[in-house]
Amino acid sequence: MSFGIDDLPVRDELRGKSPYGAPQLDVPVRLNTNENPYPLPEPLVERIAERVREAARHLNRYPDRDAVELRTRLAGYLTDTSGYEVGLANVWAANGSNEVIQQLLQTFGGPGRTAIGFEPSYSMHGLIARGTGTGWISGPRGEDFTIDLDAARQAVAEHRPDVVFVTTPNNPTGTAVPPETVLGLYEAAQAAKPSMVIVDEAYIEFSHGDSLLPLIEGRPNLVVSRTMSKAFGAAGLRLGYLAAHPAVVDAVQLVRLPYHLSAVTQATALAALEHTDTLLGYVEQLKTERDRLVAELRATGYEVTESDANFVQFGRFDDAHEVWRKILDRGVLVRDNGVPGWLRVTAGTPAENDAFLDAVRELKKEQSA
Repeated sequence: MSFGIDDLPVRDELRGKSPYGAPQLDVPVRLNTNENPYPLPEPLVERIAERVREAARHLNRYPDRDAVELRTRLAGYLTDTSGYEVGLANVWAANGSNEVIQQLLQTFGGPGRTAIGFEPSYSMHGLIARGTGTGWISGPRGEDFTIDLDAARQAVAEHRPDVVFVTTPNNPTGTAVPPETVLGLYEAAQAAKPSMVIVDEAYIEFSHGDSLLPLIEGRPNLVVSRTMSKAFGAAGLRLGYLAAHPAVVDAVQLVRLPYHLSAVTQATALAALEHTDTLLGYVEQLKTERDRLVAELRATGYEVTESDANFVQFGRFDDAHEVWRKILDRGVLVRDNGVPGWLRVTAGTPAENDAFLDAVRELKKEQSA
């Protein structure tokens, strides 16, 4: 007799759900996971080795549980790039922005509480909510994938959630959320009942606009979440962080696991922060390539959503998964996020993007034949 997950006493809200993940297929061009395509520069690799070597001499001891040096450097990076001054007390770091979100939901969500996100958006928000016993509410988006403020306010007033997620630039659509929309949602959330508003800025370094970090001023229930996975080209590092009122930083420490950030992780992140100018130079190259993808896709006859991220959502297709398969047959892996009629492609190197564009041009010619 076979025995599977459905035979286990799994919590009801997890039954029938699928784990997060994208296909990892061995193909010549992989543009499906929004990774930075450029390997870390050799001087940074050497600096990482130096810092990790030093950390290795003390691995018999627990790491700095408060990651003071790392948080101080992250605060400096945020101040330098946003123009808004934050300090150690405003910043918290964890193993990827997903753990940051998990800690926030463990602190401010949980059984008997709810969170709302405006979908389609980053699916991990809902998955982490369910994993922490937080009820999940799917809020509305417009036909153009932007957040209609009036409709969003109405949803917040109706459901009175404990946590509100705003993703900007949004994944998978790439659309940015203007400050006035976030401010309107924050006001609506506080009017319904004091609620936390989490602005997920995983892709903000790729945006045409500025970070919403300055909005935390005078708004203790507003949190900005970031990651080193995208702009820093460090997806394998797993380092995320938040900026908020010091009280929020104090609160999430109630649920953090002891010594949750390893000494090796902290050492590697500190090395990367020493090379921000070089790494942000790669970001500028990727922004140029993203804009080229948008222009070329539109010139070929595809519909494209405006993108402020390192990826582009394109369509529209009667059967998006079938088109995904045909692109894969040509050696290029893109992402089928399940958004009806649309696919997503990550901006890669110029050569990778050329291979993708050649593939979709061939498809367009086949359709026209």
